[in-house]
Amino acid sequence: MPGMDDSRLYLPETVRAIDAAAIEQCGIAVFELMRRAAKAAYQELRRRWPEARHLLVLAGGGNNGGDGIELARLAMLDGRRVELVLLADPTQLRGAAAEAWSAFEAAGGTRCQVAHVDAADVIVDALFGIGLSRAIDGEAADWVARVNRGKRPVLALDIPSGLDACTGMPLGAALGADATITFIARKLGLYQGSAAACVGDVVFADCDVPAGAFADAEAAARLLTDEDLHAAWPARGADMHKGHFGHLVIVGGQPGMPGAALMAARAALRSGVGLVTVITHPDHAAMLPLVQAELMVKVADDAAPLREWLEPASAIVCGPGLGQSDWSRALLNAVLEHAGSRPLVLDADALNLIAEAPRPLSPQAVITPHPGEAARLLGCSTGEVQSDRLAAAQALLDRWGCTSVLKGAGTWVVAPDALSAFCPAGNPGMGVGGMGDVLSGIIGGTAAGRSPLGDAVRGAVLAHARAGDIAAAQCGQVGLLPSDLIDALSKVLPRP
Repeated sequence: MPGMDDSRLYLPETVRAIDAAAIEQCGIAVFELMRRAAKAAYQELRRRWPEARHLLVLAGGGNNGGDGIELARLAMLDGRRVELVLLADPTQLRGAAAEAWSAFEAAGGTRCQVAHVDAADVIVDALFGIGLSRAIDGEAADWVARVNRGKRPVLALDIPSGLDACTGMPLGAALGADATITFIARKLGLYQGSAAACVGDVVFADCDVPAGAFADAEAAARLLTDEDLHAAWPARGADMHKGHFGHLVIVGGQPGMPGAALMAARAALRSGVGLVTVITHPDHAAMLPLVQAELMVKVADDAAPLREWLEPASAIVCGPGLGQSDWSRALLNAVLEHAGSRPLVLDADALNLIAEAPRPLSPQAVITPHPGEAARLLGCSTGEVQSDRLAAAQALLDRWGCTSVLKGAGTWVVAPDALSAFCPAGNPGMGVGGMGDVLSGIIGGTAAGRSPLGDAVRGAVLAHARAGDIAAAQCGQVGLLPSDLIDALSKVLPRP
């Protein structure tokens, strides 16, 4: 029986070791693995595009090309019209790819010499797999460009051709797919860098590889799943009251920026925290409880009272709307001095001030930078952060010694003594000011409820992204507002 945890993500070299173990230790022939992969891919193609009658299969000379050749044979036997473009001399194919070609020829298949992208109902990308380590060139590059210019749906086998299987960055140019079916183990590069613009929907096929093939395989990361939501929001006992669900204190909101602290507070309330206090500037302190009656507000002319006001907190959020004035610095310094061992979520200008004047952070802190803020915290460029987002998130943990949430297209959560976790939900409509404040509020509210910090952060990140997807489905991505996401939170949190 297969036993692989399909939420785990693997580096390319680890995937190759798993393949080798499946062959050598589990006794599965290479061509049998190829047939299983091709069968799963063709089933997915038929499920997704049931009316497709004309397929164009682009195959390279390696095992990824062999997968495509075998899929072409299955489609042909199923009565589909198949054009197979093989970018290799058939006589030079080796191993399982050569077996696939022999089976294709025996079934009456031939190599297509002239094919037109726009004539096909579906295009299958089987040019290059996870072994690619250079920019695509020559005839293969021409096909990638032609497919990308066209408007036909594309199914990529294992990984879109041209995408780095580790970093998710294009190696020169990468083919854009509507769906990618990946085999045996999930590849890290499908969830990094520019992958979101290339992979489409990612479908996993385990190809019935036994768990024994994974015995020595160390995952690089994992996906966030429903289990993370349940860990962050365990069932509530019938005798519980607000004291069980914590008291969150939010520090922020300089003059002209009350909305950030308000959104964080609203998100915390919707995440189930028992009490929320906002410590903010006197310019707008009286306004906050008028627009959100459940809030308690403290007026901070300066940082002097913060020690007393932080005392009842079970978690703290500092940064939403904080600014970078002398008032802002004084409040941040007081928070860092008096937070103690409480969970402390640092966001927005709190991160910029820390990058400007570095100081040690508590292991109970959580930093939540977007790529620009991460670059400032690491002393590098935003491009370097984006070129390998998991490595950047891990560098944040190493540099600052606390849980790091690297926001963006594919948020990463990296925490001490835990496998790095990738958030597979979310959408481009969430790229608007205030979404980070909402996330900070959810993290803070969940951590204040005394869930273990790592559980609280991972669950909050997933809930935030899923609520964003629900809001986008209701309102559309263009014009999506943070308040729309807050309103959708109740639909994603676990229910009794």
